[in-house]
Amino acid sequence: MTLHISSNFDGGNIIVKDASDPLNIRLDIRKDNESDFYQWFSFRVAGEKGTELCMIIENAGGAAYPRGWENYNAVVSDDLVTWKRVPTSYDGTKLTIETKLHRSSIYVAYFAPYPLERHAQLVSGTLGHADAQVSVLGQTIDGRDLDLVTIGKPGPGKRAIWVTARQHPGETMAEWWMEGFLERLLDPIEGLSQQLLEKAVFYIVPNMNPDGSTRGHLRTNAAGVNLNREWQSPTMEKSPEVYLVLEKMRETGVDLALDVHGDEALPYNFIAGTEGIPGWTNHLADLLGDFKEAYVASSGGAFQTNYGYPTNSPGNANLTICSNAISEEFTCLAMTLEMPFKDDANNPSEQFGWSPARCKQLGATALDPINRVVLNLR
Repeated sequence: MTLHISSNFDGGNIIVKDASDPLNIRLDIRKDNESDFYQWFSFRVAGEKGTELCMIIENAGGAAYPRGWENYNAVVSDDLVTWKRVPTSYDGTKLTIETKLHRSSIYVAYFAPYPLERHAQLVSGTLGHADAQVSVLGQTIDGRDLDLVTIGKPGPGKRAIWVTARQHPGETMAEWWMEGFLERLLDPIEGLSQQLLEKAVFYIVPNMNPDGSTRGHLRTNAAGVNLNREWQSPTMEKSPEVYLVLEKMRETGVDLALDVHGDEALPYNFIAGTEGIPGWTNHLADLLGDFKEAYVASSGGAFQTNYGYPTNSPGNANLTICSNAISEEFTCLAMTLEMPFKDDANNPSEQFGWSPARCKQLGATALDPINRVVLNLR
């Protein structure tokens, strides 16, 4: 049976160069539109059950983050539910993925995809909660809705907490995290959630970049713009997603902001703070320290503070980045949460690596550090 490889679906990305030999399938990853970024891949292989596959991504060495391929294993699924890691190697130029067709069709991806259909289910599923409402901030360049989920009722002294995910569309672990976060926040018998909703209103954008998500991009929107470098001066022409969210933030105010991402190279869960902004204060430093300490405790060791990005020196923060821009403008605690594409080196799982289930658990346990700091935010 002839192999058929395709990526013409939501979030799909692959270029098939030669699929005539199952043990020497030659592939390339397609660049983001109007951009040189690429690393995300997602495709389907159909053929005879039992066929051994050796798939070689020949342009892997030119990807946005080549270090991301080191000690990395791709994920495969035959049911789009369970994603398992398979042997993957990188020689400095090519990425080789080895597996077999356990059934007549499998999907192969950089990380477990989070399609827009599941996003729609996530958003609409929040409406069963009495204090939840869904609104549309506006439209993206491709004309898609930018969804905002608001949970809680504004009132005197209530804090405004903003949580955003998938500015970089290929970082699908961010929306898996969001799923776990929302499930616990909306759980009617979860006492901590009820306590938080008495103190705060949550403004949640589960997917900041639906265009890039659908197009199979790694890092940019439909115009080839990296949204996480647009927060100083966004425009409706190039970065409507950021422009619309920032306008809403100015309407509601921001007391805490958490922007959820994935990191290609580092095999850890960690937070990047905003220590380098001009307006950094001792109060913000205390809040950041308390939040991270509580997250280490609540996550059962999945979140850690030993590894992460270097801290910016005072006054040297890049104010085009979301968390830095928000922290500076609103004098608030703003953070970037990063999760691995690979595995959690502190708690490895050979079969699954860092997975959707583990993302969701990390999202659920984020309520505890928020509760730790909520009354001290201002």
